[in-house]
Amino acid sequence: MYPTLFRIGDFTVTSYGVMLVLAFVGAGLVVASEWKRRGWDPAAAQDIVLAAMVGGIVGSKLYWALDHWAALTADPFGTLFSRGGFTYLGGLAGGVFAVMALIAWRGWPMGKAVDSCALAVPVGNILGRVGCFLVGDDYGHPTDLPWGVAFPEGSPPTAEPVHPTQIYEILFSLPIFGLLWWQRTKDLPDFFLFWEFCFLYGVQRFVIEIWRINPEIALGLTGAQWLSLSMAVLGAGGMAWLWRARKASEVEPVTATAR
Repeated sequence: MYPTLFRIGDFTVTSYGVMLVLAFVGAGLVVASEWKRRGWDPAAAQDIVLAAMVGGIVGSKLYWALDHWAALTADPFGTLFSRGGFTYLGGLAGGVFAVMALIAWRGWPMGKAVDSCALAVPVGNILGRVGCFLVGDDYGHPTDLPWGVAFPEGSPPTAEPVHPTQIYEILFSLPIFGLLWWQRTKDLPDFFLFWEFCFLYGVQRFVIEIWRINPEIALGLTGAQWLSLSMAVLGAGGMAWLWRARKASEVEPVTATAR
């Protein structure tokens, strides 16, 4: 575990900060590659990454603040502008909203552009979770399994071996990226890859939450599990609707003579 990589005077460079930068860079390279394949300007990936960063930061902080309502009401400014309190699901929602707004504003084809961006999300998640592991954050319950990891300098510290849920997310995200990357050249309806990612990540996060340390809010499920379940249901519904719409468009109307 390497929470701090090096210091330059009073300035500390953390492993999480470096991996977060690499996450956005990696995601941007994926978007640029896909846009180039489609014959679009790959330089647009810079604007997409910037929109995702801004939207991700805002969404992440808002989700955390709403989840910590007492702190928000006691000190709204301090809560919203503190250095901590970043959450992945909130950041994902904010990033998606910001990127979609940018695509609409620029007049890019929404479905194909969103699908291109969906390819990049697992890459960002993989690199970001490496940062979480290196800094000792977002780990799970204590375990006696042989791959349990202790984070004595973690956030918060733990000398007891715990589930390395950051690694679980990486292992889940790798095949998701592989599947989306393979499917990107297939004849799929617009928005299909986006809804497929929503479904797959929703399932992934719902399962991983079993080992995460988050409070249950209703019916034995955590807040993240409820959001993940909603995400998976929306993703499945979106894919089903797209396939039904395509099948319906392929069926020729029955003419009077055919009857």
